[in-house]
Amino acid sequence: MSATFTLAAELRTDTGKGASRRLRYANRVPAIMYGTDKEPTMLMFRHDDIMHACEDEAFFSHILTIEFDGKSEQVIIKDMQRHPAKMQIMHADFQRIDAAHALHVNVPLHFLNEESCVGVKEGGLVSHLMTELEVSCLPADLPEYIEIDMGNMDVGDSIHLTDIILPKGVSSVIVMQGEGNDPAVAAIHMPRGEKVDEDADEETAADDDDTDTDADTDTDADTDSAEGTEGE
Repeated sequence: MSATFTLAAELRTDTGKGASRRLRYANRVPAIMYGTDKEPTMLMFRHDDIMHACEDEAFFSHILTIEFDGKSEQVIIKDMQRHPAKMQIMHADFQRIDAAHALHVNVPLHFLNEESCVGVKEGGLVSHLMTELEVSCLPADLPEYIEIDMGNMDVGDSIHLTDIILPKGVSSVIVMQGEGNDPAVAAIHMPRGEKVDEDADEETAADDDDTDTDADTDTDADTDSAEGTEGE
């Protein structure tokens, strides 16, 4: 894990919707930190600090350090509420980590060699059916992202969770649920228009054949008619 994130926070004592609303008007983000055997801690952050950190996808899959009241805690993000219409973070939940206990964290997926794979060169399109994966691991094993190599994929191929080689100590939460839990992560398919065009070409060719047949039939009929007239 290459990136590091440290956030400065302040303790807050006022709780409830009214208090949270006042904090937002003051450009602050109300938050809570919980987990391990400690009591939950009510915090607030500068909105700009949180928003800037959110611009990096690694922020959501890293162990973060929160500094407040002369001490620090290591946490992960568990939830973040955003305003439905504005670029505003409404609330954040942070979970303390324990080095001896596994975490469940959503980690981004990075797809490699898409443009150079056989399927794309043949005109296929890549579908990303998942963009992140929930993993279970100890804090020390938490990956920044998971790479998926698509270099050998052809049209009609797909990659499933069990095809992914995960880092040592990291497991997929979905696969851990047992047999039958192996959804596709990515696939390559031909554009629908391509198939329609092929069908149209086939129909056009068939129509041309029918036209030629009809023309031959009409020619034969005209020839027979002409011969009959001459015979009279």
